[in-house]
Amino acid sequence: MSRLEIILICVSCISVGLNVLVFMYARSAITRLLSVSEELGDLQEMISRFSQHVRNVYSLEMFYGDETLKYLLEHATSLNEQLEQNFEYIYTLTEADTDTEEEEFDQEEESA
Repeated sequence: MSRLEIILICVSCISVGLNVLVFMYARSAITRLLSVSEELGDLQEMISRFSQHVRNVYSLEMFYGDETLKYLLEHATSLNEQLEQNFEYIYTLTEADTDTEEEEFDQEEESA
């Protein structure tokens, strides 16, 4: 073998090794991103439910007009809106997959 062939083989091996490492890192990063996406979606849903619960409690006769509940309701609504505006693109990553799976399941039930 010539010196050039040896150098090209070494460079090719290094390139293949680096490509494998980059692939492993990208896969790991995507897995973590999807996990964070699911958690943010769950958090947004919990805050939305909490906001609705506070709204229901605030509308009861016993608590209607209570300033503390009013501010809590405003804060919960504001936090929910903030999550929807700033993180919607992240937690919708996993919602699209869930919707597709539900549609496929519904189609299978209809055909059966």
